[in-house]
Amino acid sequence: MSMLEKQQSFTIIPAIDIIDGKCVRLVKGDYKQKTVYHEDPLHAAKQFEDAGLQRLHLVDLDGAKAGKVVNWKVLENISSHTNLIIDFGGGIKTEQDLQTVFSAGAQMAAIGSMAVKNEKQFLQWVSEYGADKFFLGADVKDNQIAISGWLENTSIDIFSFLEKYLAQGVDHVFCTDISKDGMLEGPATDLYKQVMKRFPTIRLVASGGVSNVNDLYELKNTGCTGAIVGKAFYENKISLLDVRQFA
Repeated sequence: MSMLEKQQSFTIIPAIDIIDGKCVRLVKGDYKQKTVYHEDPLHAAKQFEDAGLQRLHLVDLDGAKAGKVVNWKVLENISSHTNLIIDFGGGIKTEQDLQTVFSAGAQMAAIGSMAVKNEKQFLQWVSEYGADKFFLGADVKDNQIAISGWLENTSIDIFSFLEKYLAQGVDHVFCTDISKDGMLEGPATDLYKQVMKRFPTIRLVASGGVSNVNDLYELKNTGCTGAIVGKAFYENKISLLDVRQFA
């Protein structure tokens, strides 16, 4: 049993998004709508760890935009100074990127665009490293996949996308409804219910829109195994004390 499987059935995963080495949040993935919350992401990571959280979703927004891993030193710093189980995403395109991310301390690589644009390469990585080393990101707009830091839409249906990769053993998935992200207006609960109904064995993590503790209970009731929480922490909509009940 892996470290991930040993965790509770519903896991709160704090998110740290990085631009220029700083912890930021965007609105609907818009790089122009940026708020800096921590100059030092390690400070934020330690706060999450001190609150009893065990996971961290670390996103290299510079990397997502550039198409290559940029902020790997932030990952290295957090992984060497905390015991958090870190998944890292943003700009992982090559084998070298992947090795950089794992060498810098990530337990999982979060893969989104790569799984759309270079399916053959991604499946080769899954075969080589094992499916549990990957956190498949499905960013959705109107039930269709969006990629490249949400800068590019596709005509790929979310359900066919998930079905294809579940058949290959990739079942750690996080799904973000772009219209919800950074808005603090509630998560895409109906979408997650549809996904869970169609794929009951998927280990689905909700992402985007979480604004209060009730949202977390609602997501847990959909069958999701966890939720990524970002802006709600930074805007004090959810306190670190609130999430102890899920730890």
